[in-house]
Amino acid sequence: MIDSERMSAFINSMDRGNAPYLDELEREALRGEVPIIRKDTQSLLKFLLKMQRPLNILEVGCAVGFSALLMAEYSEPECKITTIEKYEKRIPVAKQNFEKYDKAHKITLIEGDATEVLAELEPGYDFIFMDAAKGQYINFLPDCLRILNKGGLLVSDNVLQDGDVIESRFAVTRRNRTIHARMREYLYELKHNDQLETVILTVGDGMTLSVKL
Repeated sequence: MIDSERMSAFINSMDRGNAPYLDELEREALRGEVPIIRKDTQSLLKFLLKMQRPLNILEVGCAVGFSALLMAEYSEPECKITTIEKYEKRIPVAKQNFEKYDKAHKITLIEGDATEVLAELEPGYDFIFMDAAKGQYINFLPDCLRILNKGGLLVSDNVLQDGDVIESRFAVTRRNRTIHARMREYLYELKHNDQLETVILTVGDGMTLSVKL
């Protein structure tokens, strides 16, 4: 049996890092206890961007802009990224980071509730990165499928909930039971939806890769 924490630490030790400004943003976020994507998630995301070469990316959940900037840094020069955030405390920080580091002006930030924003977006995205409130993933999915191009990739982060997703609902705290149930529903839908081919990975806190058929 592989010790997953030791193995993750070993794999992450091989990482050559990101552009210096991204490494500094990551350190700042960790100091401020702002949730950002983990090292192995970053590596997979960069790999997917190079393999898929998307030109129109949607991110659901921006926080302070780290993952949007990472995608901007490692995507094609002509790529455009739309990112959605509703948490008022983090929006000014994200804007400041984009103004400072998004030199190619790839990123557009939309402020508001993702449910409302997604309903207004037009089809045409070839890569969607889902990294928002986990209990809302299942509610975001219909619009994500509507606007995702055929052959496009939906990447969902934090789907294993630090392992809680495999536990009985009675083994998780009462306040987390709704999220627990909705995430299980989301994973089931991804695996059984006829429009998708999905793989569930244990990278980071769990990721799913779903190709629209």
